[in-house]
Order: sequence, then C-alpha cells, then structure tokens
Amino acid sequence: MAGHNVTVERTIKALLDDKKYSALKDILVTMNGADIAAIFEEIPKDKTPLLFRLLPKKLAAETFVEMSSDLQELLIKRFSDKELRDVINELYVDDAADLIDEMPANVVKRILAHADPQMRREINEILKYPENSAGSIMTTEYISLKPEMTIDEALKRIRATAVDRETIYTCYVIENRRLLGVVTLKDILLVKDDEARISDIMKTNVIAVHTYDDREDIAKLLSKYNFIALPVLDNEDLMVGIITFDDAMDVLEEEATEDIERMAAMLPSEKEYLRSSVFAIFRQRIPWLLLLMVSATFTGLIITKFENALAAQVVLTAFIPMLMDTGGNSGSQASATIIRAISLGDVGFASLPKVIWKEIRVATLSGMTLAAACFVKISLIDKLLLGNSEVTFLVAFVVCAALAVTVLVSKLIGSTLPIFADKLGFDPAVMSSPFITTIVDAISLCVYFGFASALLLH
Repeated sequence: MAGHNVTVERTIKALLDDKKYSALKDILVTMNGADIAAIFEEIPKDKTPLLFRLLPKKLAAETFVEMSSDLQELLIKRFSDKELRDVINELYVDDAADLIDEMPANVVKRILAHADPQMRREINEILKYPENSAGSIMTTEYISLKPEMTIDEALKRIRATAVDRETIYTCYVIENRRLLGVVTLKDILLVKDDEARISDIMKTNVIAVHTYDDREDIAKLLSKYNFIALPVLDNEDLMVGIITFDDAMDVLEEEATEDIERMAAMLPSEKEYLRSSVFAIFRQRIPWLLLLMVSATFTGLIITKFENALAAQVVLTAFIPMLMDTGGNSGSQASATIIRAISLGDVGFASLPKVIWKEIRVATLSGMTLAAACFVKISLIDKLLLGNSEVTFLVAFVVCAALAVTVLVSKLIGSTLPIFADKLGFDPAVMSSPFITTIVDAISLCVYFGFASALLLH
C-alpha cells in the first residue's frame, strides 16, 4: 500500500460523489495530512477545493504542505482572500518559503500580499540564501530562553510560544541574539527546584552551523549526531534559525534522487516522474545521450585501427563484447562503491593512495578469477563443444590476459575518477556507470588488441 489506504480512498470518492459532506469531514479529521494529500492527488481536480474546505484550519495547513506544487497552485487560485490568509498564516515559515520558491510570480505576489507582515519578513529572510545553503532550509521559529530564567519562568515561556514553534523539545539559551547553550524540555521537566536557573542546567558545548554551509553537509551532521534540530548562525555568529530533522530528511532524499539521476547519465529532474512532461524527460536525458554517443565513436576508431589484426584472427571479434562488458561492469562496481563512500564522508582525496592500493588487490583477485573462468569456458565450450578450430591456446591466453588487465585498469579508473571529480568541486556522481563504461570500453579494446598484436601477429 503506497502512501494511503485504498479502501479509505474509495470510501471518500463514493461519499464525495453522493455529496455526503458531513460523513466526509468525520473521516478526514481522523487522518494524517500526508495521507489526505495523497488522496487529493487521486480525486478529480475540480473536486479538490470542495474537499479541502471541509478540513479544520490546522489540518488544512498540514495537508497543503504535503501536496504537489501543481495542486497547491490550483488551490491558491481557487481560494478566497480569507482562505488563502488562513492557510498561509498556519504554515511554518520554512514551509511557506518552500511554497513560494515553487510558485509562478503571479501566485507568489498573491501569497505575499495575504501573509502577515512578520511572516513576510521571515520568508524574505530565508529566500535571500542560496538554494543549497543551510539558510534556505532553516526555520526562524524556535524556542528561545534567557540564561537567568528560572525553571518555572522557562516552562511558562514554552507554553506561551509552543503553538507557533516547529519543535519545542530542544530550547536555545540566547542573550542579545548570541547562542550561549541548549537545554532540552526533558532537562527542564526533571529539575525539581522550580527556582533553579536555566544557566545551571544548559549545555554550553553546542554544535551549530552557519547560514551559507552546504545543506547536504548539515543533513549528514543531523544524522551523525541524531539531533532533532541544529541551530543556525549568521556570519556574525548571531542565531537566526534552526534546521529540523524532517527538513534534513527531505534534503537527503533530494540529493539521493539527484545522485541516482546523475549516475544514470541524466540531468536532475525538477518534478516527480508522473508529473513530468514527455519533453521535460527528453531534455533531462538527451544531453548525456548525445555526449556518450559521440564519445563512443572512439571505440569504433580503435576497432578500425586494428582491423588488420581482426582480419588475420577473425575469432578475436567474438570475444570483444565479453571484454567490454566485463570492463564496464568492473569500473561501474568500483565507481558506485566510491561515490557512496564519498557521500557518506568515508573517502576523500587524502584517501586516494589507500583506495588505489585496495582496488589493485581487489582487481587482482577478480581478474585472476575471471581469467581462469574464462579460460575454462573457452577451452570447454568454444573449442571442444562448439568445435571452433580457430580458438587456439594462444588465442585463449590473449583473451584471458586482456581480461585480467582490463579488470585492473577498469577498477582503478572507476575508483579514482569520482575522487578527482570531488576534489575539483564536481558532483562525484557524474563519474558514474555510463561515463566510466565509455572510457573503459576504449581502454579494454586497446589492451585486447595490444596483446593480440604482440602475440598473434608476426
């Protein structure tokens, strides 16, 4: 079951068709906003505004955040000014900023016109930061306490401000906008003396990030320390917001999707697959396909250069696909492993010598195993079973030797190119299977024909 219960969806559609709005509302108020949003994606678009208006204000805002940008835009255009104001002012600031970032200019203008002045200022504050920065995903809504507050005063402040805060578990101790420490709600509740000071229980060794730090690095930091949130400081070390773990999860999902697309030789997509137009998918795929097609012409040039060798030993042609595929697969394995290690922070440029030495040993074992298996296959199947008299011991040796060297070279290329790409500031995922395979194909042919020319042609 993906995203929501199919039976509930059918029930809601049936009630909607029968115009039983009271029963519909009774069902919807018991559901999670994400599940309601998933159902909204399946019902006819002309029915969406009607169904949305059945939701209580807070649930409506939670549902709205989970919707696709297309559906959000449709609702905004159908909203009255009051409805739009109610929804916008119920959103957390970072969600409102994300919404504005995805909407066309005319819709953005209407959203900002109906947001309250403080919300508008906070949205503009977030939107000024670069797309991949910590500032772009932070929220300015957090619990702040003073160091001189008593436990009783702190609890009163939390109760008074919690309704508008994205998280209340971690509280930040601030003086003149400078972050002095953190204290959890659990720490506060466990103190028996209501007159104790926040400064007595706060932790001063605080891990914080800055507004222009890379958001993917921040997400990894949250994952590493299992934090619920991280404080964000500006260039003057003044606290301006927090990044919560749910925003970090969204970042990791987006980055993983982007890496997968790049590893498959595609440009990153802006929308989900089913919401992308045919032309958008075409534009996403065609640049790399053209580049790889042109680069693959080098393979043809190499074969042409060694056509004399092929003419003298036609049987060599039969083993070209196996060599190229094995080389490409070996390089792809190494590149995928290293790209993943780089993304997790396990491997960097300083690790290059260790990576090379490890891959040499792995490639040697793999190459020897594959060469031995290949020799047995050629001897038993090609020579004995198929009775191919052109497959001599020397031909088998050339194929197996070329295979072993190809595996070695392929794994070295596959493991080192992503590291060099990362060092130069490129996304390591660019050095992925299609790119590696194209390079390895050319090299494997050079190795193969090199052995053939040296041992079979006199």
